[in-house]
Amino acid sequence: MRQTNDTNAPHILLILTDHWRGDCLGRLGHPVAETPHIDSLSRQGTTFTRGYTPCPSCIPARRSLMTGMTPYSQGMVGYQDGKAWDYPHTLAGELRNAGYQTANIGKPHFHPPRLHLGFEQLTVSEDYEEWLSRQPGVEVEKFAHGVPANSWIGRPNHLPEHQLEETFFVSRALDFIDKRDPTRPFFLCLSFNGPHPPWCPPQVYYDQYIDRDLPTPEIGDWAAHHASEAEYPLDTSAWRGELAPHIVHRARAAYFAYLSFLDAQIGRLLENMHRGGLHDDTLVLFTSDHGEMLGDHHLWRKTYAYEASARVPFVLKAPKTMHIDRNVEIDQIVGWEDIMPTFLEAAGAPVPETVEGQSVLSLLKDRQADWRSYYHGEHSPCYHPENANQFLTDQRWKYIWNPITGEEQLFDLLADPQECRDLAEVESEELARWRQRMVEELAGREEGLSDGKNLIPGPVPVWRFGEADELHLG
Repeated sequence: MRQTNDTNAPHILLILTDHWRGDCLGRLGHPVAETPHIDSLSRQGTTFTRGYTPCPSCIPARRSLMTGMTPYSQGMVGYQDGKAWDYPHTLAGELRNAGYQTANIGKPHFHPPRLHLGFEQLTVSEDYEEWLSRQPGVEVEKFAHGVPANSWIGRPNHLPEHQLEETFFVSRALDFIDKRDPTRPFFLCLSFNGPHPPWCPPQVYYDQYIDRDLPTPEIGDWAAHHASEAEYPLDTSAWRGELAPHIVHRARAAYFAYLSFLDAQIGRLLENMHRGGLHDDTLVLFTSDHGEMLGDHHLWRKTYAYEASARVPFVLKAPKTMHIDRNVEIDQIVGWEDIMPTFLEAAGAPVPETVEGQSVLSLLKDRQADWRSYYHGEHSPCYHPENANQFLTDQRWKYIWNPITGEEQLFDLLADPQECRDLAEVESEELARWRQRMVEELAGREEGLSDGKNLIPGPVPVWRFGEADELHLG
């Protein structure tokens, strides 16, 4: 694993998770989450405390990541599988063209399945399942624990730690690093399915949390209807509703245990890279495609504009050659469309004109650098029309507008970081200011949600391109 790269370009390691809340890092003072390896990574680099996903569900967020484009520009503003990924410029493709050896190990969520999208090497969940089926003594499949893939049920896993998918992916990542082309820099995307449900971590991690005093869900003064209007008994994959306290406790214990398990596997990879002499020459980013409501406001899963769903961890460690200050926190708002231009700048590669994000390297060098004054995110209806949202946020305020119902919410994130008090009917002047920003943000879009003067509620299709347009996304 010795470093013999013949170029001056840094190696790039992108560590992706799925459903990891932005507040769930030990470094940020979370009262329960134990993430010592990621905290150690943050000590060597920069923690962006206000990282966001532009569209809080798996596929649209990943489309923005891999193209550097906003959801509207890349075509998908909500969750829909089965649409081709056909873009003229992609993150892995541009790095490959710049001389990088590119590999994705883990969840890609591309379509069609096995699409490489610029990655020269691809290892996915199906490869793990095939490997698992060949292990001596394993006569059951990955989901033999009986927990559905979007459930609030929590329990220990039926498999030992060394046979779980996350361990397999890290082993494959180490194999790639050991056997890579030593004459080229590498771009490795290590993409975990977790902590996406099912929340079934190894027993040893579950045991660390199940008997602890865990914080209960935050319930806003506006959220009671999510409990009263839910259909009971709850479906095992219900997106809202009130559960018995002991069930919520198990779900939360299993979720935090899953984070600790992932942290340990990430630490395993980083420690091996450090011993192999790669650590100082590698740009590392740890982040997640979206968060998880985890029962807050009687809600579960993702797609929402609330902090638990839309805010994500964003920890960046620069290579030593960049001479960047270490152990720094930055509160400027960054998003997933910023990752592609950041990596391309670090690699010395040109940034395509289609890219709409900004490289965060300017903030690493100068925290007062010119940057966006607020961030825009969105999601079309998913489980219910109430899930639809357009949101804007800066370092203090969060404005949410439902394009289907016309409902507005306003939160003061400094005074109320858990968004428990809706100020839409109290801060009329502030509400009007943010509403006007949204009017300007949405003006000219095909859905007709803004005429340049007013917001206009109406339908929001998930995918905005017709079949004839799918080959012309650039």
